[in-house]
Parts: sequence; structure tokens; C-alpha cells
Amino acid sequence: MFIQTESTPNPNSLKFILDDYEICENPIEFKKSQEGTHSALAAELFKINGVENILFNKNCISVNKNKYTWDQLKASILHVISNHINSGLPAIDDKNINSSELDNILFDDDDLKVVNMINSILSSKIRPAIMQDGGDVKFIKYESGTAFLSLKGSCAGCPSATVTLKNGIENMLKHHVPEVKKVEQVS
Repeated sequence: MFIQTESTPNPNSLKFILDDYEICENPIEFKKSQEGTHSALAAELFKINGVENILFNKNCISVNKNKYTWDQLKASILHVISNHINSGLPAIDDKNINSSELDNILFDDDDLKVVNMINSILSSKIRPAIMQDGGDVKFIKYESGTAFLSLKGSCAGCPSATVTLKNGIENMLKHHVPEVKKVEQVS
């Protein structure tokens, strides 16, 4: 199995691209502080000192680090990923981890049309671009003209996250969904 690494706009995040191997259908983020990851692969990666956050995407894994350098971490991460793939075990233990997209979004029933439009723009235009950089965006809540989003993976803690959120995502959502007045980030 060939695993390619690629830098991201976030200097504390690195993308590990897996050739011909699908990890999951939809992006799933794991944080070191979470209880039970539902993933043996994520649990093994978190055993590496310095690994703080992991985002599984279709065929790549974005790893966020703390104070350690990539020279100190990269070989260990590649080793864990390679061993896991060669084991034949699934990357995610719980196949039911991904529920319906709207199930986890908080909104007033009267705003269903607006929420569906926001979700459609996020899925078709915004998320693919963000995923190219090893990140993801999760729609958390819509309330009174404000879309509350959470940046994941490489985007979490990225120096340009505010620019991405305000200049990129907010402008696109306001253009396509007139009901959106602003976008706010939630952790």
C-alpha cells in the first residue's frame, strides 16, 4: 500500500493519502480527549505522543499534532496506518457512526427549507474544497439568519481558518441563500 503525505495550509496538520483504500464514506473526526473513538486505527494513532486530532475522509487521514515536529511523528504515523490496513480490520468499528446529515443540526422546523439549502451548498461546493486541504466543515445549527459551523481536521486551529470562514464560506452562503446573514464558528 502506497501512502502519500501532503502538507495543508495548517502547519500543524498533515494529510496521509491512501492509494486505493477507502476509510469511510463521510468525514469523521476524532479528538484525543474523546471517550471511545469507535476506531481501532484512531486509537492506535492516539498512542503516538504528539497526535492530537484525526480526521478520516474517504481515502485520506488528516492528523493534527501538538509541539512535536513532523520529522518526529511522520514515520510512526505511517507505520501505524500501514499496519492497520495490512491487518484487514476496518478503520471504523461502528458502521452506524454516520447518521442522517440533518439529524444532528439544530434548527426551527420553519427553517427546514433554508437548512436544506445551506446543507446542499456546504455539501456540493464548500466541503469538497475544504477537504482538498485535509479539513471539513460541520453544520451545527441555524438560528435567526446565522449558520453555526465547526471547522474540522486541518482547518481546526489553522491560522487562515477565520479567513476561510468569513471570506469564503460566509460569502458563498450569503450569495446562494439570502436568508443567511452571517456565519459563526463553534468549537
